[in-house]
Amino acid sequence: MATINKIMRAFTREGARGKRFTPEMELRRALLNCLLWESQFYEDGVAIADRIKALVPLVAPERTAELAIAARETMKLRHAPLLVVREMARHPTHRALVADTLARVIQRPDEMTELLAIYWADALGPQQQRKRQPVSAQIKKGLARALTKFDAYQLAKYDRDGAVRIKDVLFLVHAKPKDAAQEKVWKQLVDGELASPDTWEVSLSSGKDKRETFERLIADNRLGGLALLRNLRLMQKAEVPRRTIAEAIDAMRTDRILPYRFITAARYAPDFEPELEAAMLKSVKDYARLDGRTRLVIDVSGSMFAPLSAQSEMTRAEAACGLAILAREVCDEVEIFTFSNDVVKLPPRRGFALRDAIIGSQLHGGTYLGKAVTEIDREADRLIVFTDEQSHDQVPAPKGRGYMVNVASYQHGVGHGPWTRVDGFSEAVIAWIAASEQTMH
Repeated sequence: MATINKIMRAFTREGARGKRFTPEMELRRALLNCLLWESQFYEDGVAIADRIKALVPLVAPERTAELAIAARETMKLRHAPLLVVREMARHPTHRALVADTLARVIQRPDEMTELLAIYWADALGPQQQRKRQPVSAQIKKGLARALTKFDAYQLAKYDRDGAVRIKDVLFLVHAKPKDAAQEKVWKQLVDGELASPDTWEVSLSSGKDKRETFERLIADNRLGGLALLRNLRLMQKAEVPRRTIAEAIDAMRTDRILPYRFITAARYAPDFEPELEAAMLKSVKDYARLDGRTRLVIDVSGSMFAPLSAQSEMTRAEAACGLAILAREVCDEVEIFTFSNDVVKLPPRRGFALRDAIIGSQLHGGTYLGKAVTEIDREADRLIVFTDEQSHDQVPAPKGRGYMVNVASYQHGVGHGPWTRVDGFSEAVIAWIAASEQTMH
């Protein structure tokens, strides 16, 4: 019996006792933080993708579809939801929901070609020759509905060279245009006659004056929020007036930008920290408040400072900092701590000053979350922990309301039992905590 119990136990990568989740909980955990096929500190991207594939048929079809949609619309992830839909198409229990789910999940034209690339990936042989297996009727139906979402500008912007082109999708699914104008656009797409899109990539690569190009794109509202953040340093180098850039940051939409991206932008363009901080906090101005006393606890152990993925310069610590900054704004009374080998209480800072305090609070070593909770969890209405959940020691139950905000995709974690787990590094996790407590009142 002891041997069986030992086999059934689950442990985190740092050795603390974890929990075996239900398939739905495990799929949520793997999916909502997943940058598909990109390795994390403890697990490689292939292992995480394979786990998602194995879990899909074990979760109720309706819940699987809801998770895919939440990953795209709430957590703003692009690739992982496509993998889930592709796996749904394999299983008779899930197929009926594929078209509706795919039509919701696809929000950019290139996601149609990415979906097909994922669909056909299994057919790669030893010589990397692709055998394109027939595409299921539900996938075709979902792609056909998604195609009608996009205008000429969007199709031209994302019609890139590759194994699968957008016109290939059009031929494959035999979509019906909404009207004569869309039919004309699709004919231009097939004939290669769509006008070149007026994007910052096209404009800057054309050799035109960079300052003039950026000023025109900003004036015409042609530079999206993420593109603006990515190009701040280049705009400074091109001597775009500071006021022009600052006004663009102030006017940008923040609803599709994850909090940590502002922290990364500030790393490369520190002159714009005040504007970036204001834009980052804009998304929480209408959130419900967290009344009473709150303690925020941020994991600064070594694993949190590995990149979010192999292709990213951003770290899970930055993701956690972004969430902590936002959470601090909705708390009436708050104390903030970090943990690694030690527990450190921070001064009551806000915005990027809080980020600096978090990162510089202590050496980034072990993960003694249990010790931190034991020391911190007293005389508060709620405890919110931002972590990858890979603890060395056992984590006790919270004394009041306890939230374990998980910012990684690892299989096992410690935030179980009385803890309320929230997976993801979108600002939506803070909104969910506030909204859920309002519902309880």
